[in-house]
Amino acid sequence: MANGYAFPDFLVSTEWVAQHLQDPNIRVIESDEDTLLYETGHIPGAVKVDWFTVLQDPTRRDFLSREAFEDLCSRLGIGNDTTLVFYGDKSNWFACYAFWLFQYYGHQYQKIMDGGRAKWEKEGRPLTREVPQYPRTEYKANPRDDSIRAFRDDVFDHIKKGLPLVDVRSPQEYTGELIHMPNYPQEGATRGGHIPGAVNVPWSKAIREEDSTFKSADELRQLYQGQNVRPDGEVIAYCRIGERSSHTWFVLKYLLGYPEVKNYDGSWTEWGNLVGAPIEK
Repeated sequence: MANGYAFPDFLVSTEWVAQHLQDPNIRVIESDEDTLLYETGHIPGAVKVDWFTVLQDPTRRDFLSREAFEDLCSRLGIGNDTTLVFYGDKSNWFACYAFWLFQYYGHQYQKIMDGGRAKWEKEGRPLTREVPQYPRTEYKANPRDDSIRAFRDDVFDHIKKGLPLVDVRSPQEYTGELIHMPNYPQEGATRGGHIPGAVNVPWSKAIREEDSTFKSADELRQLYQGQNVRPDGEVIAYCRIGERSSHTWFVLKYLLGYPEVKNYDGSWTEWGNLVGAPIEK
């Protein structure tokens, strides 16, 4: 499983998850782009964390508060010492997004299930519609860790310094050919293009098409360093709303061991609508 990764313990196989379904100190979490997928069947014992209705603040363009995060974890029976295993559809887009947000609030013990929901299903592993109930805990979160999150002022500063920016969207979004994403009305922007100086490394190039697992460290290193995205300096990744770029953030930080990686979750929905923000096509 190691594949030469810098921090292999943050990634587990479907077989590992299958062997630990009865472990009381492990909580499996499904987080999908398709918010109704969990109800059609999920890994036994897994709880649902919806990226839109649960992880977002209901009135502000921001994440849920620290207090709401503590309540969420407490309701799901998550303790501060619980090991969390995230998985989902779209090759773990929102699983990585949820992982990133839990990291943002300081949860220490986390893993991604390599291959996500698609691999679990392809292998014919069990699914259930039974929604588990766990005893409530009293979870205590840390203050927000802004060292892994980029804000728009950080991006402006990044541009001035000529530091690496990774646009993980499709080539059509990067060039500005595609402005509006079909079926994603919440991701609208008035302008197409990319942030000046950003290189285009689509998130999908980090995974194997046949089973949605991550490529080896050597393959990943060649992919990013071939675009001059190197570990000797701060790197910012972005997409449209931060979910695809959290996938790349996970790759750079945990699989390749880059010491300073930030996810710009405002991404193109903010930058493409931001007055005074320069773009390139």
